[in-house]
Amino acid sequence: MFVALEPRRLYRQAAEQLRTLIEAGEVRPGERLPAERELAERLGVSRPTIREALIVLEVEGLIQIRMGSGVYVSARSNRQPEILAADDSDGPFEILQARCLIESAIAEEAARKADSESIAKLNSILAEMEGSLDDSHQALALDRAFHTAIADMIGNSALNRFTGLIYDKRLSPYFTKLASYFEGPHTWKAALEEHKIIRDALAAGNPADAREAMRQHLTLSQKRFSESFGEEPTRND
Repeated sequence: MFVALEPRRLYRQAAEQLRTLIEAGEVRPGERLPAERELAERLGVSRPTIREALIVLEVEGLIQIRMGSGVYVSARSNRQPEILAADDSDGPFEILQARCLIESAIAEEAARKADSESIAKLNSILAEMEGSLDDSHQALALDRAFHTAIADMIGNSALNRFTGLIYDKRLSPYFTKLASYFEGPHTWKAALEEHKIIRDALAAGNPADAREAMRQHLTLSQKRFSESFGEEPTRND
């Protein structure tokens, strides 16, 4: 039986309810879980929250996600799945939303401080990123370098460090697993083009355009991670 969830770390609470359902045998090994939309309705949460919960269970080995087919309970084995500690880790979509709010403001201020040297640094990062779209690890490192370089324009070391820290939250096991499904050369190419729009606004010294370009970039990043694992067509929550 499902119980409506309280609004704190919803994805971990949702994962716990789904884990209980599986361990009780209500969905047997090899069977497909209900569609994301149905799970979201029954638990009273958004589909992105369900997606984050499913990622937790896959990291634990309880389920298998088959893109375009659905989510299936893993076959039983002699090895018990490792249940991850119920911590207060931020979910991937929480991280992206936080970055959108914070980095948009950073880009706005950076546009007031940008000079030829800082723009040249962005150009160098973008040129290297353009040649690394097939290498996710390198593209990720260059993506981080781009965002921290913008924060660095303001000349506040604490702000630069904070930007790096919040970016590095996407290296969690949950975010890494989510990225393994939705990130690839096509998404890095899209991010590169969005980075160029941000660079252009910064180079023009236009705070409003820089803020909007960053907001649009990180909003689209959230959208790229919001596809469905299942068979039904994607619809925004």
